[in-house]
Amino acid sequence: MTQASETATQPWDPFGRPLFDDPDARALNRVGVVDVGSNSVRLVVFDGAARSPAYFYNEKIMCGLGAGLSETGRLNPQGRARALAALHRFQMLATGMDMPPLTVVATAAVRDAADGPDFCAEVERRTGLRIWVIPGEEEARLSAQGVLLGWPGSYGLVCDIGGSSMELAEIKGGRVGKRLTSALGPLKLRDVPGGRRGRKAHIKETVARLAEAMGPQRDRLFLVGGSWRAIARIDMLRRDYPLKVLHEYRMTARDVRETAKFIEAGDLEAIRSAAGVSSARAALVPYAVDVLTRLVRTFSPKDIAISSYGIREGLLYEQMPQRLRDRDPLIEACRFAEAKDARLPGFGRTLYHFVMPLFASKPASVQRLVKAACLLHDVSWRAHPDYRAEVCFDNATRANLGGMEHSERVFLGLALLHRYRNKRAGTSFEALYALLDEPGQKQAEILGKAMRFGAMLWMKGDGRMASLHWRPRMRKLVLNLPEAALPLYGEVAEARLKALVTALEAELEVKISA
Repeated sequence: MTQASETATQPWDPFGRPLFDDPDARALNRVGVVDVGSNSVRLVVFDGAARSPAYFYNEKIMCGLGAGLSETGRLNPQGRARALAALHRFQMLATGMDMPPLTVVATAAVRDAADGPDFCAEVERRTGLRIWVIPGEEEARLSAQGVLLGWPGSYGLVCDIGGSSMELAEIKGGRVGKRLTSALGPLKLRDVPGGRRGRKAHIKETVARLAEAMGPQRDRLFLVGGSWRAIARIDMLRRDYPLKVLHEYRMTARDVRETAKFIEAGDLEAIRSAAGVSSARAALVPYAVDVLTRLVRTFSPKDIAISSYGIREGLLYEQMPQRLRDRDPLIEACRFAEAKDARLPGFGRTLYHFVMPLFASKPASVQRLVKAACLLHDVSWRAHPDYRAEVCFDNATRANLGGMEHSERVFLGLALLHRYRNKRAGTSFEALYALLDEPGQKQAEILGKAMRFGAMLWMKGDGRMASLHWRPRMRKLVLNLPEAALPLYGEVAEARLKALVTALEAELEVKISA
């Protein structure tokens, strides 16, 4: 176990070129990152170096490089051959995509193995790819930065588990603090003598030393890594959870305990199949569960969140200027989507100002979702009208949008559904509505119907648009309509306004001005 604290500058530049020459850029050339882990080798191609990058390509191959490393001190021969083949494939894919050279980082197995340097040399000789072997403390820092990509300004403890190691990093106010690395990876735990009793004693002792070095960590526990995600999938199965999105999935300490019992008492193969976990990953789950149970018992976090962002996203975050890091990843992603797919890019901002009187008293967390919905209100216009509302809901709840809890995904999805449809009953997504409370569902409906009406009032940028005035105590909605915009207020627009008034349970007054 070793420890480090944040350093201002890093001695290595994995990309070999600046990714963010223009701090305002939201879409640059594609960037490919390969993570050579102890258990898997993964290629991710980001579609542009951006505050909230899109995933153009994502492929993982389970190689098991670190299997048996504790006993032999060397990389697993079969895993080494599979990893070399995977890297050769990834290099050829990158060439086919006409991309710059891939950035390749390797973690615990390669850095610990006696033949790690020989493996790196062979990879470069066969494929031309240079592998950056990073220390455990650096792995912890980059994983924590990946979490910050999705949760700017977060507080908590980031725990990244790989095949041969587990890293901890403290994050406070958008910065990485203390960092630790340990050998609590499932592949190494398989080799601990004494059966499960010996393994659990080893985990308890190691986590106690980690906790002593890290100090109290009562905020959120962010979980990064494939084994944690496999446990989350099984927890979703146990709870019959309706939204199968791992990023920002939340668990409690009780959930962890109940899922540990569920795994221990059940047929692991049947659980694996039902949860959609690969055989190679499922084989490591019992070891990872023991680690997670001990972590939660020792640190007592206020809650637990799954992060799909880790070391690969941390490498992008590393390159960002602070002014770009400080931006909201959700709003940035929505702005990019509007610019790329909306019929009238820029109208989302006008629509936001139009509907905001209805939400002026709401907290910033709600107003943020209002802005996101307005930016996305028209990006699915190409979908068939009969399915457009459901396409909007599906995109909002399942798309790669960072910085949202699952309940907020449902809020955004319902608002966009009501942008195209008056009623939300009768869709195939009704089971998901329960993730948002009734007041939240009502607010989403009001937002959707306000956007549905406001979208009827398209005008040129220099035109004087209608405005809303909301008097909540009187339950009265006033539409201020310039005479020049009166032709836009036709029968369909009037019907949509009345639907909004009904949702608000209000009276309507229309004022026409010269």
